[in-house]
Amino acid sequence: MVDVTEKEMDNCTFKSDTVLSDVHLHCPNKRHLMVRLNAVGQPVFLSYFKILWNTEDLPSEKHVTEAVTEREHQYRSGDELCDQDRNNLKKERELNSEGVEALLDDDGDLDVVRRPRRASDLEAEDLSRDKVYPVILMKGKDNAFEDEEQECACSDVVKIEHTMATPLEDVGKQVWRAAFLLADYILFKRDTFRCCSVLELGGGTGITSIIMGTVAKRVYCTDVGEDLLAMCEQNVALNKHLMEPGRGEVKVKELDWLKDEFCTDPEAPYSWSEEEIADLHDHCTVIMAADVFYDDDLTDALFRTLYRITHNLGHSCTVYLALEKRLNFTLRHMDVTCEAYSHFRNTINDLENLQDRKMKYTVEPIKLDFCQFLVYERIEQL
Repeated sequence: MVDVTEKEMDNCTFKSDTVLSDVHLHCPNKRHLMVRLNAVGQPVFLSYFKILWNTEDLPSEKHVTEAVTEREHQYRSGDELCDQDRNNLKKERELNSEGVEALLDDDGDLDVVRRPRRASDLEAEDLSRDKVYPVILMKGKDNAFEDEEQECACSDVVKIEHTMATPLEDVGKQVWRAAFLLADYILFKRDTFRCCSVLELGGGTGITSIIMGTVAKRVYCTDVGEDLLAMCEQNVALNKHLMEPGRGEVKVKELDWLKDEFCTDPEAPYSWSEEEIADLHDHCTVIMAADVFYDDDLTDALFRTLYRITHNLGHSCTVYLALEKRLNFTLRHMDVTCEAYSHFRNTINDLENLQDRKMKYTVEPIKLDFCQFLVYERIEQL
């Protein structure tokens, strides 16, 4: 949403109220279960993500074409197509041939194709349909979707609670493409991470740490904010069945990049014990972060935290950073730029050129030609 104050037309200011997650953008017509409201009143949704061990399971052009043909047959078996439906089906065929899943109108909104319905159809549906009452489940109450959860409690399904839209300060509660990308890499390089001790910075909903927990020995999934960390801890509990075969462990902990020390207050939720800090310093060989480079000040804070932690590690460490270059139009440049990414690259260069007798950092890109195990859109900005 863009807010433009009429009095300030000469000096326009733009404000982003909410940010939609890639889960929502990629699957706009998929059903998501709202399981409860969180502590700040945001709807929390539960989504299932299937791990495609056989990459042939990814949607193919053939499958998309068959689906469109089937829908066209369904329309023709009922009432005759009206001109609008016929045009929509034609558009849908054209769009799906280019790999686009959803049909959008001129404003970019989802355009749902429906056939004309007879009055008798509506009457029959009214008779057979149960009354629907909104249900909000609070944490600790019986799960109304228990049967569906049991159905999906298998070794190739990840269950994640997340929000669909948040203020910018709560974007960690959404699921982003770079988290999927990093999860793909972990699944592709399973032997590399087997039995490692791992730290994730800005873990958000925890999906990357959970995937890492299927192969690593121990993962410290960190972020800041009690509400976000509670959501992350819930997601770890929902996916224990994935980590049990490898005896992996995911610990949810607070790590504030704007503070110089770990939180060790025993009264504070998600604080660190002295033993856990020592374990991290003695055994951690992998650090990872996904889609956390969207604000320059936070980027600076993250790299300060990264330097402080690696400076105290007993072993050399590999840091995996995944991100999406987000393009934005800025009034300052009067052009589409990617300032957050530019600042990230400059900071990476500074880290590589750092003159430190004890530490030496080397940076190298990873080619994105590895297999895709989760269904999402790999765009060129990743």
